[in-house]
Amino acid sequence: MSLAEATRNAVRRRPFLLEALRADVVNYTAAARFLADEIDVGDDTDAVSTALSRFADELPTYEIDSRDARVTMRSGLGRADDPADSLLVVGDAGFTPDSGSLTGVIAAGDVDCVAFSAVLSRLVAEDVDVVAAGVAESLVVVVERRDGANAVRFVEDALDAVPERGD
Repeated sequence: MSLAEATRNAVRRRPFLLEALRADVVNYTAAARFLADEIDVGDDTDAVSTALSRFADELPTYEIDSRDARVTMRSGLGRADDPADSLLVVGDAGFTPDSGSLTGVIAAGDVDCVAFSAVLSRLVAEDVDVVAAGVAESLVVVVERRDGANAVRFVEDALDAVPERGD
């Protein structure tokens, strides 16, 4: 595998770095040092820095899109005995309104996996612990009750700035 291929693979394993390259906000020398051990170039990071620069030139620019989705909150969620009637089922765990201590944040509308990723990234950045989450026709995130109101605001904000896919 060439150095350029190894560099591209290392970047793709770190989506944050791929997005930063698309947004043109990367110090190539620092990024090359960050990836040097994985690419196994020792102290010679100049070639990795060059490979990063060339890779960035080929990537589509980073742009965002606002998604049209209605965000609501459903308090009192708890684990369901029978997941069949749940608001969200992840594996064998169902979450349903039953006076539990959790809150569901639901986004209905223009949601997909890219929007889902943006929402989860924003909640992580804001230190909101996500108990469960899923996306299909709607996006649902289950959080602790005390995080519910803030989570709604963060989800709305994330859906206003979803990165466009770099196809």
